[in-house]
Amino acid sequence: MIDRVVVISDDAVESGGAAGIALRSVRMLSERGIPVTVLNGSQDPGTQQPGVDLRSLGGQSLLQGGRGRAAARGLFSRPALNFVDGWIRANDTPGTVYHLHNWHKVLSPAVFLPLRRVADRLVVTAHDYFLVCPNGGQFDFPQGQACERDPMSLGCITTNCDRRHYAHKLWRVARQAVRHMAMDLGRSPATVVAVHEGMRPYLARGGIPQDRIAVLRNPVVPWRTERVRAEQNRSILFVGRLERDKGVDVVAAAAREAGVSLRIVGDGPLRTELSESYPEVRMMGWRSPAEIADLVADARLLVVPTRWRETFGLVTLEAVMSGLPALVSRHALITPEVVDLGCAEACDPYAPNELAAQLRRLARDDLQIRWMSESGFHRGDSLAPTPEAWCDSLVDLYRSKLASPVRDQAAVPMPWIAGGFRAPAARP
Repeated sequence: MIDRVVVISDDAVESGGAAGIALRSVRMLSERGIPVTVLNGSQDPGTQQPGVDLRSLGGQSLLQGGRGRAAARGLFSRPALNFVDGWIRANDTPGTVYHLHNWHKVLSPAVFLPLRRVADRLVVTAHDYFLVCPNGGQFDFPQGQACERDPMSLGCITTNCDRRHYAHKLWRVARQAVRHMAMDLGRSPATVVAVHEGMRPYLARGGIPQDRIAVLRNPVVPWRTERVRAEQNRSILFVGRLERDKGVDVVAAAAREAGVSLRIVGDGPLRTELSESYPEVRMMGWRSPAEIADLVADARLLVVPTRWRETFGLVTLEAVMSGLPALVSRHALITPEVVDLGCAEACDPYAPNELAAQLRRLARDDLQIRWMSESGFHRGDSLAPTPEAWCDSLVDLYRSKLASPVRDQAAVPMPWIAGGFRAPAARP
């Protein structure tokens, strides 16, 4: 029996990404009558869900405060250690399950130390590759290509693959070493949840045993229940955080070259730069899913030119399942699937001229856009679970941890684990 689920995350703000997935689990578990505690590394979000015990550390992210102090607490945050350790000492029971989401921006590797004591009841979701890879992307950013080196090998450590510079890479190497010392996932009974089957070999290459990895894709709810008549529309759409990793600057440059109208939904560090450099682009700011549903009604195409090996692609699936075709980075793990389904084309974020040519072609080809739109709308739901199915699988995983903490987690019957997946019927 599950006494309580403790969800641990860098932040507890509904901003999409890992935090959004963590908070969705909190809501759904609570609605099922399972007691939930949230250990939030950041400031209190100012919202409280009935029946949920929210505790906030009030910590700063790596981008806040002086660089020296940020670097030190990023390696090991004593307040984060005490925060998690204190809760465990005061409240732990044999029926309590712990689920760690993001930790690398606020909580630091320090949180793995107290979690060692409850590792047989610990689930860690790999929303990215930071559990094994120093730069978190399994990607060589200066070269613009996927990285096939073994994480933390000599070849890895001596390669400048970082987004910024080699000194920053070495700091990340140090952080990875601290994380490994805090909890060796190669020996720990903790279960690592990958959000896509394509992550499994890279996590294993980083030392996590295959039998400790479960694959559970994130839940997807389309933005719209009626098909977007994309073939009748003209504007191009970008939805996501405004940072270089997401390729938003590539979209803006390609849209200008192609002469197509672009709307950008989201916020982030590049907003001012984009507004000044591309005044013709409509900057929409952060929008709720309901607001995005209205915006996509007159969109022709979503562009997702992520520069790294993106692990899932939630926005891509929300779009194509709504009938909005997509141009998706060739580096994203979901790309081969959406291309094979006929609802997307692959693009190269490091070749903006080619992306502009694709935009020009698809701006003229109404028949192709309609075919892509209908393919995604009628068949896209085969690519991810509904929230209900996802929560069912999550609860099954938690129960399996309590029933047999050191058993082979890959044997847990979950419909969205690789090899056990069965696609739902297409929508009429």
